[in-house]
Amino acid sequence: MPLRTRRLGAATLALTALAGFTVSLLSAQPAAAADPLRTLAAAKGKFIGTAVATSPLANETAYRTIAAQEFNQVTAENAMKWDATEPSDNQYNFTGADQVVAFAQANNQIVHGHTLVWHSQTPSWVQSLSATAMKAAMLDHIATVVGHFANNSAVQSWDVVNEVFDESGGYRTSFWYNTLGSSFIADAFRAARAADPDAKLCINDYNVEGINAKSTAMYNLVSTLKSQGVPIDCVGFQSHLATQYGFPGQVTENVARFAALGVQVRFTELDVRIVLPADASEITTQNQYYTNIINACLASTACPGVTIWGFTDKYSWVPDTFPSEGQALIYDAGYNAKADYTAIATALGGTPSGDTTAPSAPTNLAASGTTSSGTTLSWTASTDNTAVTGYDILRAPGASGGAFAVVGSSTSTSYADSGLSASSTYRYQVRAKDAAGNLSAVSATVSVTTLAGGGGPGGCSAVGTTQTQWQGGYVIQPVTVTNTGSGQITSWTVTFTLPAGHTITGSWNAVLTVSGQTVTAKNANYNGTLGAGASTSFGFQVARPTSNTALPSGYACAAP
Repeated sequence: MPLRTRRLGAATLALTALAGFTVSLLSAQPAAAADPLRTLAAAKGKFIGTAVATSPLANETAYRTIAAQEFNQVTAENAMKWDATEPSDNQYNFTGADQVVAFAQANNQIVHGHTLVWHSQTPSWVQSLSATAMKAAMLDHIATVVGHFANNSAVQSWDVVNEVFDESGGYRTSFWYNTLGSSFIADAFRAARAADPDAKLCINDYNVEGINAKSTAMYNLVSTLKSQGVPIDCVGFQSHLATQYGFPGQVTENVARFAALGVQVRFTELDVRIVLPADASEITTQNQYYTNIINACLASTACPGVTIWGFTDKYSWVPDTFPSEGQALIYDAGYNAKADYTAIATALGGTPSGDTTAPSAPTNLAASGTTSSGTTLSWTASTDNTAVTGYDILRAPGASGGAFAVVGSSTSTSYADSGLSASSTYRYQVRAKDAAGNLSAVSATVSVTTLAGGGGPGGCSAVGTTQTQWQGGYVIQPVTVTNTGSGQITSWTVTFTLPAGHTITGSWNAVLTVSGQTVTAKNANYNGTLGAGASTSFGFQVARPTSNTALPSGYACAAP
């Protein structure tokens, strides 16, 4: 991901500190929720946070008012980083950091410290040190910065290390790693625990929301650190999302596997950027992405809360890094709450007031990947005056006649239906719904005829899903491989085509070979055997020219 000049991380929280909050309603707040976000979050036993910058905090009344009234957790956007707190060796400056903490204390908020050890925004004097001197500087910095706030009850957590992996799941070749190896990670956590025995200590990274090579590397590291007795308490999913890319896959499952290691999982730097000028479909997708992250946190007791990376588009980092993108936050540049504010409030349990406007009907309903027992539907998102919260999938038997009935629901614009009969025709419709319970008109109908049932093994299908993209690459995860026959298969082979100029940089759960632009993926030794109707998955990462947005195509599966 490109270097960000404004940025930060996640937090932990003693939720008892949230009890008894009383805050007044901001006049600019929409009518979609009777309470500010912090009150709604506290009622769910969670925090809702924001990153704050010292200049507007000191100089803009509207900025201070919203930051105080809407959020019960804050992260210093830049004021606690190394270049701000120790710009020269052993010359410490806590002016900005103290300002943020004082603001939080005055407004009954908790503080998450960010960040102690990071390859960016670390002064050049640190980067040129020898291994012995660099380790000593790191330990001194952690002891001094964490120790400065150790007796302050508002500062409850720290990002100890930030962004240690590359996109393929290898260690980032930063000056930290090049000089000290991976041991600096455990050393940093032990130093932070010694400086403050009560603080929650976190590791933080981006593109780790779903299950992929990078998040699996993070999972393995945390598991190893825990087994070694290293004091790590939480993992931060930064969640810098974009509407032009698919929502990360398997977020709930990813949260669950980290939780099983005994750590908290925090969504630490949430924003959702849009390619400008924004249209109604992009805004609906943005609202849904915000809703999905809130719901993922609410679904797990291991998630104490969500931090939005700022709250007003006026100070978002996005346009500086992505000049054609923006409108990523929940207030516009004039401090007016936007539809994504309402989406968050609704997800946190806010009650819509007088909303009787139904969403628009979904369009472009289509079916793909049809087998003898299932099919995958996709459609173009609906729009709504507040936010679309999901879709009902309706199915009727036969090419005509028969009543439509709801057979499932989806929070995205796709749905995989299974358990169908071979050689049978079904009709599908989709309708949208919003938080007030308004239902859209149904979409146009699409008819699907399933394939004939197989007489034995030998049939399979493959469907690739784009998990995330950036300017120079993307991750396809999962590629779902399904046995479409009636008997067990013991191996499978998937082929697909890469666009010109694209190269595979990593893969998992399959063995990939490349000939020209044709890629052949064969099962690993542990996922080749599939019973009838069973599925497995693999994934891969690709590098591509910066201006190229093409994706792989032509997925085909064979099961000899």
